Amino acid sequence: MSKNKVDINIKPFGFLDLLEFKKLIPGRKNRIAGASAEPINETPPVNALANRLHPDYQYLSVSEIIENTEKAKTYRLIPDKNSGTFDLAQFRPGQYLSFTFNIEDTVVTRPYSISSSPKEALSDFYEITIEKTNGGYVSNHIFNNWQIGTEVKCSDPQGHFYYEKLRDSKKVIGLAGGCGITPFKSIAKSIIDGTSDIELTLFYGSNTINDIIFHKELDELAKESEGKIKIIHVLSEEKAEDFENGFLTCDLIKKYVNPKDTTVFICGPQVMYKFLHKELQALNLRRKFIRWETFGEIKDINQAEEYPRGKTKENYQIIVHMGGNKQSITASAKESVLVAMERAGMNPPSICRSGSCGFCRSLLIKGDVYITDTDDGRRLADKEYGYIHPCSSFPLSDLEIIVPRAR
Repeated sequence: MSKNKVDINIKPFGFLDLLEFKKLIPGRKNRIAGASAEPINETPPVNALANRLHPDYQYLSVSEIIENTEKAKTYRLIPDKNSGTFDLAQFRPGQYLSFTFNIEDTVVTRPYSISSSPKEALSDFYEITIEKTNGGYVSNHIFNNWQIGTEVKCSDPQGHFYYEKLRDSKKVIGLAGGCGITPFKSIAKSIIDGTSDIELTLFYGSNTINDIIFHKELDELAKESEGKIKIIHVLSEEKAEDFENGFLTCDLIKKYVNPKDTTVFICGPQVMYKFLHKELQALNLRRKFIRWETFGEIKDINQAEEYPRGKTKENYQIIVHMGGNKQSITASAKESVLVAMERAGMNPPSICRSGSCGFCRSLLIKGDVYITDTDDGRRLADKEYGYIHPCSSFPLSDLEIIVPRAR
């Protein structure tokens, strides 16, 4: 077609020929009338694909255990085909899996970040890395019970702690503490294999050199990245050559990178978050360029700045409506409503345990709860109409709630 002629058969974008559209209806009716009455017994292809990408649960087994440090281990998990999982759900580097445990007849969940890369999931394995903590209810259970061949149950990949090119800067600053390094290892590996096209400057805080998880692996990834990955190790309890000493501060970040036009990703213990909330204000970044990973269960809620200390009782009663049943349970003022239900053996729904995903969303009929501003992931409408996330809600009085049944 020449530049001077216009194809009159080309219709403007968005133009709909209503007469042609009207002709579709009789044709569809004829096809439906002529179709077989035999029921379709197989799952439609689109539904089958959706189930593979977003399964309700994945059934896995432990195939390998790697000791990273004295307190940290990496568990390689493969599909448990005998239980019905044949392929692993794909994920974005930085996401996590929520595992279900039955410990002493109590069903609980815990989220653990995936430390392997998305491409490795195509080779039929995930890796999660867990650090044993003093008094850790689930981490101690895992260390004491998970062996080669142990069967485990988890969700599909969850969370929003990943790079999104429509939102984030191509230059990423990572701030990790302790076992919070796990999603960054996945992100770093995705840079190497070409899944992620970003530049990562990673500040990793540890107590001592011996506490550094993935020490050799991270340094090797940095060398292999041709400048796309830079690792700065920061030790809080030890001084050593080529290591920074102290904490992850604004001044330390500016020493190595210009924070302008960057996105900051943070993952680590709760105490680190409290410190960084104030420290990062000096960077003057827009809120959307600071990505906080959920850190699981909120500890020491009575230490929160706005918590009404001295105005609460030690225990409260909660009337729980769930799955057509009604049960009264006792809850400590220092534990979340979710934990209280788990201790009572109720198996409530939960995934993130940090107030962000909304999976445990419940209706508060009666009573008052305390929710920190930083852990309140509810929508405005939910706040208006009395919905709470039990995982981040702490009783301030006797309560009555309606909880959805766990799937």
